[in-house]
Amino acid sequence: MGASHDNVIGLILAVSSSVFIGSSYIVKKLGLKKAADNGNRAATGGHSYLCEPWWWAGMITMIGGEIANFAAYAFAPALLVTPLGALSIIFSSVLAHFILKEKLHMFGVLGCVLCVVGSTTIVLHAPHERAISSVKEVWHLATEPGFIVYMFIVVVVVTVLIVRCVRNHGQGHMLVYIGICSLTGSMTVMSVKAVGIALKLTFEGSNQFIYFQTWFFTIVVVGCCLLQINYLNKALDAYNTAVVSPVYYVMFTSFTIIASIIMFKDWATQDASQIATELCGFVTILSGTFLLHKTKDMGTKPSEATVYSSPQLPKDTRTHETIQI
Repeated sequence: MGASHDNVIGLILAVSSSVFIGSSYIVKKLGLKKAADNGNRAATGGHSYLCEPWWWAGMITMIGGEIANFAAYAFAPALLVTPLGALSIIFSSVLAHFILKEKLHMFGVLGCVLCVVGSTTIVLHAPHERAISSVKEVWHLATEPGFIVYMFIVVVVVTVLIVRCVRNHGQGHMLVYIGICSLTGSMTVMSVKAVGIALKLTFEGSNQFIYFQTWFFTIVVVGCCLLQINYLNKALDAYNTAVVSPVYYVMFTSFTIIASIIMFKDWATQDASQIATELCGFVTILSGTFLLHKTKDMGTKPSEATVYSSPQLPKDTRTHETIQI
């Protein structure tokens, strides 16, 4: 990573974003748990959490983190900003351990460390971002055949997950909710990057809001964010926060980097050794997430290993054995 002024600003914004977002998971979960005692749970389609101040506090915190993250993309490349989301894993896991009493085993701590090590490896070997002078350039990149194919696949998979899988498998397979959030998130980041560039260029004196492409990307950002918020709420309500955070991070980061590679052709300027190092970073992150998931219930009592039940659901649908990814 270069020591340019823009990169420093992007780094500070990305770290601040991780702190805010990591905290928001905990605060929102407190609101969702309180809402479960007073009405239908979010995981079963209830919206009583909208009346909980704790949930709104978490929502405001997450919005603050997303704004910082949004700004970071305007100053630094996506392959630098996105992996720094690993810091939110550490922050949310530690807070979940002390505040929500969700046990984090020592091997879970090691898993978090591996996530950070892998992210650091990617950051140190990330390619330089291509210079873009107009939002029209981003539009041209987004309408090339390779990225159009990627967008088509994302839309088809997300549609199938929402229409066919959420109702039947959402309560037993976390990847249904997380998959929707992650795939949609990759499209969000590409659009956020476009809007961020448009804002930055506009502040520099070149108005980008006279082009319809800027408004199109803005609409995509809003729509994708609303979809992510809805299904992230369901995932947080149904599953352990210490597991949701890292799995969501790994999938979101992976799909985002894939989208960035296809759209901005980041690997075109790198040699084989640099690409191999970045792939090793991905493997390290995946290893840390796998370790965290497999050890999440070690050292807990049997009654503590289950997800809290709800009167609206049969008990046998909320046991540890049925919750798989």
